[in-house]
Amino acid sequence: MTPEITVLALAGLLQVGQYALFAVPANLELGTGYTSSPRDRPPSRPLSLTTARLQRAFQNHFEALILFTLAVVVVTLGGQSTTLTQTCAWAFLAARVAYIPAYWFGWRPWRSAIWSIGFFATIVMLVAALM
Repeated sequence: MTPEITVLALAGLLQVGQYALFAVPANLELGTGYTSSPRDRPPSRPLSLTTARLQRAFQNHFEALILFTLAVVVVTLGGQSTTLTQTCAWAFLAARVAYIPAYWFGWRPWRSAIWSIGFFATIVMLVAALM
C-alpha cells in the first residue's frame, strides 16, 4: 500500500470521527425523534452555533475528500508516488485535522488558511502525477 493510500484510509477514519463529533451534540439538541425521522420538515429549533460549525466542517471534509481521493487514485494507479506526493498527502491530512478546531472555534482567517493548505497539497499531487 502506498503512503498516499494509507493517508486516504486515515482521512476516511477522520470522517467517521467528525461524524461522531457532530452527531452526538446534534442528537442532544434536536432530539432523536427528529434525527431518526425522514426529516421532511425543518427542525423545530436550529442547531447551536458550535454544533452547526461542526456540521459544516463535517460536510466540508466530504467535499475535500472527493478531490483528495481522486488525487490519490491518479498518483497510485499512475505509479507516480514520490516523496513530494507523499508529503502532500500527509499535509492534506494534517490540514484536515487542524481544520476541525479552526472551524469549531471560528478562527479567522486561520480556518481559510488551513483549508488552503489541504487544497493546494491536493492540487500539487494531481500536477505531480501528470509530470
